[in-house]
Amino acid sequence: MNFKRPNRIVVKLGTTLLTGGKDSLDIKTISSIFDQIAAIKNSGVEVLVVSSGAVAAGRESLSRAPCKGKLQRGTVAYRQALAALGQPQLMMTFEQLFAEHGIEVAQALISRGDLQSRSRYLNVRNTLDALLSIGAIPILNENDVVAVEELAGLVYGDNDRLSAMVANTVDADLLILLGDMDGLHKTDPHIDPNSELIPVVEEINESIEDAARGPHDQRGSGGMASKLDAARLAMDSGIPMVIASGQIENVIESICDGEQIGTRFISRVSRKESRKRWILTGRSEHRGSVAVDAGASKALKKNGNSLLPIGIVSVSGTFSRGDIIEVTEIDGTTIGWGLAAYTSSDVELIKGAKSKALPELLGHYYGAEVIHRNNLALP
Repeated sequence: MNFKRPNRIVVKLGTTLLTGGKDSLDIKTISSIFDQIAAIKNSGVEVLVVSSGAVAAGRESLSRAPCKGKLQRGTVAYRQALAALGQPQLMMTFEQLFAEHGIEVAQALISRGDLQSRSRYLNVRNTLDALLSIGAIPILNENDVVAVEELAGLVYGDNDRLSAMVANTVDADLLILLGDMDGLHKTDPHIDPNSELIPVVEEINESIEDAARGPHDQRGSGGMASKLDAARLAMDSGIPMVIASGQIENVIESICDGEQIGTRFISRVSRKESRKRWILTGRSEHRGSVAVDAGASKALKKNGNSLLPIGIVSVSGTFSRGDIIEVTEIDGTTIGWGLAAYTSSDVELIKGAKSKALPELLGHYYGAEVIHRNNLALP
């Protein structure tokens, strides 16, 4: 298989890995993982971390609460309280361990609506891109305090699906799911210790689905079935994904180097093809359009540039930030379609202007581009 070392990766850390299967954080294991992340970051790879463990971290905090007996164990409210108590402890631990490497971390709590709403999706993407641009490592987690579905096992499943959605949002080159399992086996290795590891998956068929099972413990809400859901999302997004044990020495760097570790899911489509296909599916529902001058047209079609406001000559229709809009020549000939970073009323105000003038013209700023090149599809 062809392999190219990634420039941007998402690493998901499972609850069982972070706790060592216990009810508190395993600092030794976390420190080892973060040493690897720091090393891979220093080699030039951008890293985002999707972390579970807030509920587990909250158990220790709850044990010190004077009225802990008032919480009824097993309820969603109980797990929400654990998440709220554990999140500061989790981030404090992460901040201290990364500080040893001179790395700043930034926390982002995301609910499912943030990546399903196109405007909020753009906000999340811009924020994460900004954090990466200054050298910080974003630490993401499902917002357990308000997103009760995840706690009840109905949404992402131990952040597996969330990690795939984040990887798609930031155009990651690779998604790595690290836990206590060494990959996908043909049968459940907890029942059959001689079960054969499946090294490569190119298609999620019935036999692969039969191999997946639910969580084997009660600490995490994930399991191989939720990881398979994440794999579907990643493969549809054109992003390769690896399931591996976080206990393997230098596992992250080895995976980034293309070594065969765990189970690697390979997509048949490229990220560019996947995003283009997604945008083109919405072209029949585009809310409006912008016409551009000859210079902008050439920059878009020949050079693969983003659409800047200075090249826009007119705006048609009414559209919101995050809507799919059409880009045309002055004579109406279609150039392509893309996600608008600004509303139609904003674009009307900034058309023909230089990007540096946007904050003054609008009073707000979502970036220099009206359509970023990563969000533009040409026919």
